[in-house]
Amino acid sequence: MARLIGVDVGGTFTDVVVLDEGAVTERKVPTSLHQADSVADAVSGTPEDVFLHGTTAATNALLEERGARVALVTVAGFEDVIEIGRQDRPSLYDIFADRPVPLVERGYRFGMDDDPDAVVAALSEADAEVVAISMLESYADPSVEADLERRCVEALAVPVLRSSLVSPEFREYERTATTVLSAYLTPSAAGYLAALEERLPMSRRMVMTSSGGLLPFAHAPGMAGRLVLSGPAGGAVAAAALGRHHGYETVISFDMGGTSTDVSRISDGTPAIASGHRVGGRTNRVPAIPIHTIGAGGGSIGWLDAGGALRVGPHSAGAHPGPAAYGQGGTEPTVTDANLIAGHIPADLALGGMVPLELGLANEAVGRLAAASGLSTAATAAGMLEVVDSHMEHALRAVSVEQGADPREAALVAFGGAGGLHASRLARRLGMRTVLVPPLAGVFSALGLLLAAPRIDRARTVMAAEREVDLRGLRGQLEAELAEGYRDTFGHEPLEVYTTAAVRYSGQSHELEVRSQAGWAELRVAFEAAHRRHFGFGRPGEPMELVNLRSVATGEAPMTWSDLPLRRRDGQPRHRDRVWQRESLSAGFIVEGPALVVETNSAVLLEDGDRLTILDDGTLEIRL
Repeated sequence: MARLIGVDVGGTFTDVVVLDEGAVTERKVPTSLHQADSVADAVSGTPEDVFLHGTTAATNALLEERGARVALVTVAGFEDVIEIGRQDRPSLYDIFADRPVPLVERGYRFGMDDDPDAVVAALSEADAEVVAISMLESYADPSVEADLERRCVEALAVPVLRSSLVSPEFREYERTATTVLSAYLTPSAAGYLAALEERLPMSRRMVMTSSGGLLPFAHAPGMAGRLVLSGPAGGAVAAAALGRHHGYETVISFDMGGTSTDVSRISDGTPAIASGHRVGGRTNRVPAIPIHTIGAGGGSIGWLDAGGALRVGPHSAGAHPGPAAYGQGGTEPTVTDANLIAGHIPADLALGGMVPLELGLANEAVGRLAAASGLSTAATAAGMLEVVDSHMEHALRAVSVEQGADPREAALVAFGGAGGLHASRLARRLGMRTVLVPPLAGVFSALGLLLAAPRIDRARTVMAAEREVDLRGLRGQLEAELAEGYRDTFGHEPLEVYTTAAVRYSGQSHELEVRSQAGWAELRVAFEAAHRRHFGFGRPGEPMELVNLRSVATGEAPMTWSDLPLRRRDGQPRHRDRVWQRESLSAGFIVEGPALVVETNSAVLLEDGDRLTILDDGTLEIRL
């Protein structure tokens, strides 16, 4: 079996998991400004290696507005659809809310009537780096887009993306915005993956998409919008696998790293897939695991606002220079420094394989903030932890309570370098009774890459009233086309092909996505059950409308959770002053809080009353 390498690039550290000859190893390296360098430094590959990658390159390029200069071609008169957008906004009553600046400047928007040659000539005069094409009816008839794409490819030396391939669904704003976003990220994604391909001569290279599936490097640049939230998706996949293994069908994944915290709710043992998401206020209508991200991590910086109130984040000290306690030149007070002062991290713990933390430097950094606030250093550190816990509690409520789900019915899966330090307190705030801290918690998202399956999908807008079309025939046609596309992409047959249907009652503005059933009668049963689950009521007998069909083809994941060589050997438990070494704890061993359980890349804080049991695979099960 080829060696499997999973690499997840975070804002602070690049995490690496290697499975070779029945053994799993982990390591962290600081993330450099050039991610490809971090990845290449983290692994030394051989031609037999299988390289699986989660990256923040696309997300960072979008948030930092470092994308390409895009030219947009659409129907004449609709050039400003991308700027007009929708009337809905996240903060409905915020009169000061700002919308993101469109990714296409007004001078680079071209309207086409009946003369495609005139548009191509105008594009030739522009200095655009990539062209996005989005015609109003292309989801139903892509021929106009395909013809214009051919003309542009022949005349221009830049990439060309068309909406009928990127997002072939109705609603012109969402389709246009998604196509433009993908175009905006295409050159940087292509350059980044090409640099990795050149430096990593391996047998297979695949990248994680926002849906939690793997895609070959060669097919990823044209779908660059699907690389947004690539890294966090690996953590959700791994959390679902861990929960299933231990009999927890409903879990909330809680990934607290150095720069951000990512949370997601998983029901029925599988991450949900939404039909779109927003990043940085921008619409991206691609299949994605619903992940809520906030700027709260171990490197998040504490500061005082204009009113003198204590704030934490979203700015981070990153890996360079990092928290003050790292001793690498950082002077800003961070959450890691606060945890060290509070006694939640042993001073001799070398987080991320770095040198031991320096308590004196942490006290100096937090002390300066304390002097400005009029509080003691200890009180300021405690205040920073309270503020960041409040931010993360809100994030956890956003994926549970605000969606009508009771967090008390779920287990909290805590990972990332800092997740275990805050998990118990956060679970108590939400009334949760169980926390699971997995093996390799500090690099868990990278481990999730080894558990992810190859995946592609294809959508088709139908817009048909109930029984107006042959549901079985449409689904069969779409699945046959997708199976062929899967073979072309991966070189082998898919393991499973299935279809979901976006359905609504006639007159509704938005639809619910459910697994497509054999026929209309079965689809109605599934839809009405989903409607009652989401909204608390159904309308039996009310006319129903099929909006979209989406077929999904998946392959076999490199391995399952049960395949991972994670079982612990019996040994002599080691501890000092209630600080336990995790690698020394065998299955069945119990630790009562208050206590700390530490390993190379993470630490777990047990509050008074917590009871920790080591499970068969080394997972820490904490009962509150």
